[in-house]
Amino acid sequence: MSIEPEEHRGTAGDGFQRLVDLMQRLRAEDGCAWDREQTLESLRPFVIEETYEVVDAIDRGDPDALRDELGDFLLEAVFLAQISAERGDFDIADSLRAICEKLVRRHPHVFGEQAGDEDAPDADQVKRRWEEIKADEQRTAGRPASALGSIPESLPALLRAYRLGKRAATVGFDWTTADGVEAKVAEELRELAQAQAGGSAADVEEELGDLLFAVANLARHLDVDPESALRAANRKFSARFAALEARLQVRGVALRDATLEEMEAEWARVKTGD
Repeated sequence: MSIEPEEHRGTAGDGFQRLVDLMQRLRAEDGCAWDREQTLESLRPFVIEETYEVVDAIDRGDPDALRDELGDFLLEAVFLAQISAERGDFDIADSLRAICEKLVRRHPHVFGEQAGDEDAPDADQVKRRWEEIKADEQRTAGRPASALGSIPESLPALLRAYRLGKRAATVGFDWTTADGVEAKVAEELRELAQAQAGGSAADVEEELGDLLFAVANLARHLDVDPESALRAANRKFSARFAALEARLQVRGVALRDATLEEMEAEWARVKTGD
């Protein structure tokens, strides 16, 4: 298979087909040794890494990086589909067909008989209808319909806690106000303190998990994505700690030799911008 250089931008379809062709060439018998030895399992960490690099580009507001990272993200999808095609399971065309059919099926207000109605559903109604259609699909496929069953366990724990609470809320299982969640957070803090006093490591872990779950649900009620909020807090801490380290270096003090009092004093100055 000969892959000619791309001389013009072309359409999205042209570009996607070129990517599919390139991957087929790399996986061919005379292709790339590294690409040929990859499996679905070996690609898992790359899929996760590329997903987070897309998110990082979004967080940084960097459209050039997002463009490139989306390309890497698509590569992983095509790579997985090519391996699956070689195993006789499905190919990328099957995946594309499946998602297109799902989008049409789950948007009857756009593609079905309801299209063009003046009483178009709002965003909340659309989400509820989406979940109803998904449940119908699960029953048709012979799978027990479960409001929480389709939330992957492989999600980061904080994000999964947020999604679990959000999904449960679609069927009315939720606190009515943010005040109720704040009270739950306070309750979990008290229970964590009690577990610490009791001296059981297992109890402390359990109560800390309950506290984090409650915080994830508080974030949802405050309309805050907890993963984004925590990433921002991590970036802020990293930037401030780097500034603290630089201030100490200017004074000729290595971080490992600084006292806690010195570090706290510099930290306070970094926070205030002094």
